[in-house]
Amino acid sequence: MNAVFEKDLQVKGYIDQVIDPTVDITEEIKRLKKEKNAVILAHYYQESNIQDVADYIGDSLGLSQQAAKTDADVIVFAGVHFMAETAKILSPEKKVLLPDLKAGCSLSDSCPPHLFAKFKEKYPDHLVITYVNCTAELKALSDIVCTSTNAVQIVNSLPKDQKIIFGPDKNLGKYIIKQTGKDMVLWNGACMVHEIFSRERITKLREEYPNAKFIAHPECEEHILNQADYIGSTSGLLKYTIEDEADTYIVATESGILYQMEKASPSKRFIPAPPDNACSCNDCPYMKLNTLEKLYNCMYYDLPEVSLDEELIRQARKPIERMLEISAKYGL
Repeated sequence: MNAVFEKDLQVKGYIDQVIDPTVDITEEIKRLKKEKNAVILAHYYQESNIQDVADYIGDSLGLSQQAAKTDADVIVFAGVHFMAETAKILSPEKKVLLPDLKAGCSLSDSCPPHLFAKFKEKYPDHLVITYVNCTAELKALSDIVCTSTNAVQIVNSLPKDQKIIFGPDKNLGKYIIKQTGKDMVLWNGACMVHEIFSRERITKLREEYPNAKFIAHPECEEHILNQADYIGSTSGLLKYTIEDEADTYIVATESGILYQMEKASPSKRFIPAPPDNACSCNDCPYMKLNTLEKLYNCMYYDLPEVSLDEELIRQARKPIERMLEISAKYGL
């Protein structure tokens, strides 16, 4: 797995270590957090019991930025490996732990850096913008990193005649093109979770709940986004459901976000948009690899640890800093 360091071959044995059933795992996690001066980050797509023990819950880049502001010595990132890498890039002096090394990302994996480097060579006069949901190696090949929240604004901040390569998510790229009118060259990558929503099943749900708002993440396919009443990042979707006056929402993104939506608006109803299979909701299998037990073992053994080469950190940090500069300049 890219840029992940296993201290020894028994790491998997550590994270899967059987825990004494009499142990109060939640209380033990709190104790370990104080003992090790650790901060726990949980992405919105994590299981609810992990979200409940986290110090911060949110989107990937925002969580890494929040952790960098703390005086913690250890960052425990309950998410996927590219998120832990981003945390290490922004906090190289801190130890970064990931509960399960197998918690990868289909979108990140869809863009191998060595192939993207060859793709980039075909367009030497193009600026490279990459979505933050990618490996440290891909960030190092980029000029600017963006998030699903600021992608449109980042692209709009550039000169109209600026040629752009955008990767790795083709669906987000198509959405940006539609919003900005820019003719970008897209890498052909996608997120498995956001690619399998069923238009037919969503249409039936909308017929069943005619007053429901349909909201979607821009990683979804265009034919899904064309139906949406609102399109936004995970945090944007959450904010919208809090501020909007509707009482029912069909939500097209990973189902883990529904937990925070329900907590923030207990009087409202949230229905996960169904995928094109037998399931009623759409879960990311990688996100769900993390469990409360693995989180505990991860903190107890200080394993698995994510480590990046210093030069890679330096190169990968540049496009993030460029994004932050643009954001500050234009108030994004």
